[in-house]
Amino acid sequence: MMGSVEIQDALVQVMVLMSAVDRSMSDEELARIGSLVRSLPVFDGYDEERIIPAAQSCQQTLQKPQGLSGILGELGDIIPARLRDTAYALAVEVAAVDLHVEQEELRLLKLFRDHFMIDRLTVAAIERGALARYRTMV
Repeated sequence: MMGSVEIQDALVQVMVLMSAVDRSMSDEELARIGSLVRSLPVFDGYDEERIIPAAQSCQQTLQKPQGLSGILGELGDIIPARLRDTAYALAVEVAAVDLHVEQEELRLLKLFRDHFMIDRLTVAAIERGALARYRTMV
């Protein structure tokens, strides 16, 4: 079994991928990643100083010939089945934070859904929950 830090790094990488997929990591997205790492139980005991190295590792893997498919394969190997819906929820949180989801983000969410084999009902619940959390008054 993978160590918890390795799994937590992989969850951070999911969020980093989501943030970077549109070629722009907004301050809001970066702040949300930090907030999620500080507040969610899945990151208990995780050293925030590991966020940057986890992001750099993700970037290095993306530079390899297999690129995105390679990183998805690695994340699928590291993140256990019981945490794949959590990984998807983290990706949705990062995508939703700026109140606008780009086409690239939608494509990556589909890749995560397919790769992590998340059923449609779970996907709908996660996405609806994010929509409710980020809805504005206007």
